[in-house]
Amino acid sequence: MTEPADQLPDDLASAHAMILAERAARRDAEAVAARAQAVNSHSDALIARLRLEIEKLKRDIHGSRSERKARLLEQMELQLEELEADASQDELAAEIAARSSSVRAFERKRPSKKPFPEHLPRERVVITPPTNCPCCGSAKLAKLGEDITETLEVIPRQWKVIQTVREKFSCRECEKITQPPAPFHVTPRGFAGPNLLAMILFEKFGQHQPLNRQSERYAREGIDLSLSTLADQVGACAASLKPLHALIEAHVLAADRLHGDDTTVPIQAKGKTDTGRIWTYVRDDRPFGGTSPPAALYYASRDRRQEHPERHLKSFTGILQADAYGGYNPLFKADRDPGPLTQALCWAHSRRKFFVLADIATNAKRGKNAAEISPVALEAVKRIDVLFDIERDINGLSADERLARRQQDSRPLIDELQDWLSCERAKLSRSSPVTEPIDYMLKRWDGFISFLHDGRICLTNNAAERALRSFALGRKSWLFAGSDRGADRAAFMATLIMSAKLNDIDPQAWLADVLARIADTPITRLEGLLPWNWMSSSPNAAAA
Repeated sequence: MTEPADQLPDDLASAHAMILAERAARRDAEAVAARAQAVNSHSDALIARLRLEIEKLKRDIHGSRSERKARLLEQMELQLEELEADASQDELAAEIAARSSSVRAFERKRPSKKPFPEHLPRERVVITPPTNCPCCGSAKLAKLGEDITETLEVIPRQWKVIQTVREKFSCRECEKITQPPAPFHVTPRGFAGPNLLAMILFEKFGQHQPLNRQSERYAREGIDLSLSTLADQVGACAASLKPLHALIEAHVLAADRLHGDDTTVPIQAKGKTDTGRIWTYVRDDRPFGGTSPPAALYYASRDRRQEHPERHLKSFTGILQADAYGGYNPLFKADRDPGPLTQALCWAHSRRKFFVLADIATNAKRGKNAAEISPVALEAVKRIDVLFDIERDINGLSADERLARRQQDSRPLIDELQDWLSCERAKLSRSSPVTEPIDYMLKRWDGFISFLHDGRICLTNNAAERALRSFALGRKSWLFAGSDRGADRAAFMATLIMSAKLNDIDPQAWLADVLARIADTPITRLEGLLPWNWMSSSPNAAAA
């Protein structure tokens, strides 16, 4: 039996009407589906954004309690990026589908837009007003006001050639020819201006874009700058900036306390790459209320032998805050010339060893393969976290105030922790995995509790780890250093760029101004070009 809905009309007009009705119904169904998809995408993006804001607020209020918190936030931001793109794409698709249907279009509720910065130039484009009233046709129109819609736009990078003309003159009396001197170039027989050179340097050493990729991008813009040409400019700039690097080096090594750390960097060898090292020493007195500007110093080496930190710190006398790497041990010997350094170990390293054995969240994801949670490790993490809570409260106070608070609040906790670790260690067998982090702390206890005797010492070595983060990210892009001198040059430029960042200075703008002025600056006034002095001395600082 045939259903009424399946019966086709006999006349052509009714068939056309039925086809049009079917098409309209299909368009409405597609619009409803597109709207539903847009609503779902918007909800997913909104949930992800709120979760990210909650995690950031937790970090701001309580501090980062997890070793993986920073990585988790980066993953959440990446996820939000994709969900927001999906939501915008689905919203537009729903709007297009709604145009040819009776379904109402979906409009997302977006966060309120921030006003554009006041320092950006405004280009006023006035739409031609009507000359007659569209209602009655009268030409008697009076302006009542105006509505302004602002659109953010970018002008593509512009290249230009600056022609410096040096006119020649001949004396009518003595017939001697005079001419102004040639303009200064940073590089010998150079052709590149300081802004171009600063961009090349910052792209290579700050944004981790190798010169071959830069050369390809410039070629697409119509500028032929070969790899060898760019490399020639980089080497010449490094030579010109050497006096400034020496001042930063002297400033860092004159500190009372340094953060030290190192990370791996592949260095090219014959038919392979060697696992080289980038060493960093960071001066940052801000946690204990110091007024000296922060700065970072980098060195490179092909191996990790102890002779390298000995050479780097041969003139340094003070506190070295670092991990328990054995290569630092000669620096703490009593017979060291000019004197032994004070060892300050990192509590974040010791906590990390316990945290691995007490990570409930990670083990829950492993299911059947989950390792057994160590109650001793979990208790150790809780006790150490209390010390971190105290440190957050005293961050930025003077050294004396920090020391007084530590003696009052942290000292009893440290004594209890030592007794508890010793007691638990006596109960454990050698094969227990938690014995390793306990022994790691107890055998180096004097280095861990040095912060109780000096308010300048921090509880962690995070300042050095943050300074090395750029190399950990960059080596994924440039893969390896081409030679020992290439690694040294990367460390050289990282010293300049990171020191500028630590002082809240735009590294590229600073490099451009320094390259333009360093040749005309006397050696006695060279300190005025240092990042922490640059804002007050540079005429181009305000524009940057």
